[in-house]
Amino acid sequence: MDLKQLDTFVRVAELGSFTRAASVLRVAQPALSRQVRALEVELRQPLFDRNGRGVTLTEAGKRLLAHGRGILQQVQRARQDLEEQRGAAAGLLSIGLPPSLSRSLTTALVEAFRARFPKATLSVVEGLSTYMLEWLMQGRIDCALVYNAQPAAAFDLQPVADEALFLVSARRGKALVGRPATLADVAAHDLVIPSRPHAIRMRVESALAEAALKPRVALEVESVPAILDLVVRHPLHAVLALNAIVGSARESELAARPIVAPGGARLATTIWMATSAQRPRGPLLEQALPLVRALVEAQVGGKAEAALRAGRSAAKPAKQPRQPKRTKPAKHRKAPSKRG
Repeated sequence: MDLKQLDTFVRVAELGSFTRAASVLRVAQPALSRQVRALEVELRQPLFDRNGRGVTLTEAGKRLLAHGRGILQQVQRARQDLEEQRGAAAGLLSIGLPPSLSRSLTTALVEAFRARFPKATLSVVEGLSTYMLEWLMQGRIDCALVYNAQPAAAFDLQPVADEALFLVSARRGKALVGRPATLADVAAHDLVIPSRPHAIRMRVESALAEAALKPRVALEVESVPAILDLVVRHPLHAVLALNAIVGSARESELAARPIVAPGGARLATTIWMATSAQRPRGPLLEQALPLVRALVEAQVGGKAEAALRAGRSAAKPAKQPRQPKRTKPAKHRKAPSKRG
């Protein structure tokens, strides 16, 4: 299989058109068509359904696209590894972020990465933890931040931070963070929550089961913005990390209560740094991992601590202003009599 043919196929598949792919690659369209056709002849099955509006992938094409992206990424990393032998941290680093972290972390990550590695390129991919682990196995990404990862021989996993979970509701008071909520409070509300095996869903169900409770799942929704919109517009509640709220367009309309388990322990999910155990780490990845860890610790740890402090202060009764002490009225002395 020719790498040039594979690259052409991936570009056409991603752009959905031979014409657009020819424009991007700056190659004549007939030449692209011949390369894809040669690939189809070699594989003995069509990869595209062609129509007047462009092309769509066949089932065989969908499978090849998943493999092709990983193969091209591996070739890029092989070239990068040889370049890095000369000592410079250069090349492409692809990192996967969960949606709740992506919004708040991406800008800081890009700025810090560009300042630290001016000769390197950063690619940020957003996805659910289960998908990102698959992409890591396929070689599409170099590392990923995932929630509640299970040990596996294919991955190297390192815990980064614990992220507190909050019961999110439509705001009725003035503050974003309110008094703590118990597991019984969570079980008493209709929830809009991601489906299994989303990390938050699994963590909530596990914690409630330990307390002999069950969640009242009203809707299963994967998109964080959609969840926040539903909480604002309907009598629904959600369980999310504070990062999912801060910076969203709905922040002023939402309230979050830190969830505490029996005994006062906070309900949280663990963020793990995942890398492949089957591929060698180059200098760029080795040097970038501490940078990513430091950013996550600052982002998650700082907000969580501030939120918990706010929650504790909200739970305390307001101090009553001291009443001034009453003073006894002064006794008036009788003026001395003028009588002899």
